[in-house]
Amino acid sequence: MKRLGILTGGGDAPGLNAVIRAAVKTAISVYGCEVFGIKNGYDGFLDEDGIMPLGMKEVRGILPRGGTILGSANRGNPYARKVIRDGQEVTIDVSDEIIKGINKLKLEALLVLGGDGTLHIAHELWQKGVPVIGVPKTIDNDIGGTEITFGFDTALNIATEALDRLHTTAESHHRAMVLELMGRDAGFIALQAGLSGGADVILIPEIPFKFESVMSKIRERAEKGSKFSILAVSEGAKPIGGAQSFSRKGDEIYVPRLGGIGQVVAEYIEKQGFESRVTVLGHLQRGGTPTSFDRSLATRYGAAAVRLAGRGGFDRMVALRCGTITDIPLEEATAIPKRVKLGDDAVITARNVGISFGDE
Repeated sequence: MKRLGILTGGGDAPGLNAVIRAAVKTAISVYGCEVFGIKNGYDGFLDEDGIMPLGMKEVRGILPRGGTILGSANRGNPYARKVIRDGQEVTIDVSDEIIKGINKLKLEALLVLGGDGTLHIAHELWQKGVPVIGVPKTIDNDIGGTEITFGFDTALNIATEALDRLHTTAESHHRAMVLELMGRDAGFIALQAGLSGGADVILIPEIPFKFESVMSKIRERAEKGSKFSILAVSEGAKPIGGAQSFSRKGDEIYVPRLGGIGQVVAEYIEKQGFESRVTVLGHLQRGGTPTSFDRSLATRYGAAAVRLAGRGGFDRMVALRCGTITDIPLEEATAIPKRVKLGDDAVITARNVGISFGDE
């Protein structure tokens, strides 16, 4: 293995630079590789300045930095790229052009750092002969086959700190404070942050809720002298028999953008006579310095991905299982998204300590 490529696709996440750094260092020191960074996801293969050499100098000092030095693109699906032709917006397949770019660089392996969408594309490119290795990245922690993705721990810490801060103002003003958190269709951030941050109500996509059950918890606390409540609400949560809330519609390429359920819940609470405020944490969960755990995990993933490429383990993804880095087929990793299960220890524990999921 003499020439290696790295790209980062989808939304950014703390730890991406740590993976890049570890992969470059391992590729150079162990294999004597030339390493190339592909800018802005798969789009980099289509741009004149989309390729940058990566050496020890380029990765110096990036370990604690959030984001990605390569840039990213969560709309860069080469199988469905939007372009303007004859004044009309059309969707085209540019995957063959991507492959030409890979062949032009003479890459013997391409490390793809991304979530389910980016990794699914990687698997499709493998079916066309591209030697891909996947690295699981998402703050949502919803990729199958791995216990945890890098970026999740940092997002979780930020969400927990936000709940801690909301406690003091909620108690001071006797309010129900709603914190809307990311996670798409997986409730891991809201669940774990709610447990860690002492939430009274946790609403997640996997457990549809009843508005009146949420109010029952708030009233119960008020009757016992606690005139404030803290609600951790996942952006994908929905009421029983209702639909998720979206801030933007989707189309054949772009998925709908979740958002707004926090406001819906807060408005309902207000109508029941309890003052309420909503905070949408949003992209604060994605940015900033990665935690030590995410730096360590990302570093282990980066080095392991290069070792996997070195032994020809293509169309596979590095994963964490039982505390050990291993690897699994990309098809397995992207087949079934990971979700919170009703029987998970964290859910049972939350119920044991009196947290409501709004379903009872």
